[in-house]
Amino acid sequence: MRVVVTDYAFGNVDQERAAAMAVAAAFSEHQCRSEDETIAAVRDADVVFNNFAPMNERTMGVMAQGATVIRYGVGVDNVDLEAARRLGVHVCNVPDYGVEEVADHAAAMALSLARKLGRYDAGIRAGEWKIAAMVDHVHSLGQSTVGLVGFGRIARAFARRMQAFGATIVAYDPYVSAADGATMLPLDDVIAQADILSLHVPLTRETRQMIGKAEIARMRRGAILVNVSRGGLVDEVALAEALSSGHLGGAGLDVFEKEPLPAGVPLRDAPNAIFSPHAAFFSDASVERLQRLAAEEGLRALKGEPLRCALT
Repeated sequence: MRVVVTDYAFGNVDQERAAAMAVAAAFSEHQCRSEDETIAAVRDADVVFNNFAPMNERTMGVMAQGATVIRYGVGVDNVDLEAARRLGVHVCNVPDYGVEEVADHAAAMALSLARKLGRYDAGIRAGEWKIAAMVDHVHSLGQSTVGLVGFGRIARAFARRMQAFGATIVAYDPYVSAADGATMLPLDDVIAQADILSLHVPLTRETRQMIGKAEIARMRRGAILVNVSRGGLVDEVALAEALSSGHLGGAGLDVFEKEPLPAGVPLRDAPNAIFSPHAAFFSDASVERLQRLAAEEGLRALKGEPLRCALT
């Protein structure tokens, strides 16, 4: 048997190596970026731990029969699930390792932008002290509506945090009809009513650029957009224009269409935006939990046991 780590962003892969050693499987670790690098790494592999290296027809096609791909994290948009089904490759993710951390990150971005801390900070550093010279208005959190697109684990954890500040919660999720603490509404109504709009859906063909120019135009003037899910959900050019024109009051982005965020894109120069490098999940505890849960899933695959979070 053979176990491969295609790529990772951790200090080590000791837990994954230990899972392989437990069943005397060969083990190798890599930092693959291209298809060719990935193909060379995963050929004849039985279990593949994957971060962002491409998992498509070509790369999965060279794995051992009945191989298992374990995606570090929640999203699987770099994995072609249809190809995996055709090839008989099992795919699973780790959906519950960093729920609280991502919710904390989204809340921190929302609160910082709502309270306009960046503008105050910049004003003081420029020698200003008068509030009116730094901000035009600050909307009370207790009088704000927080709109959630998607209402899964992370969205619900984020909602609880914002409810603690007195915010009203509205949400859209085609798979949820009712939820405690949130009013479920059509997507257009959530977009139109939100003072803070936070995205919590996977990136699929249906959700790509679901927040486009038309949707941004329907958002309230001065509203805030938070995205800790996937960059492809948002039309970044339209978002930059809305921030520059003042239609939107701020944006907190942990994810981008292209990562790292390229130099020279309009978003880099947009005002009132907070960026982080796809780090919402990160804490010492969440990284340990992610690798442990992934390694446990890998060991189940190697032993032929049912997978905890199978997607195919």
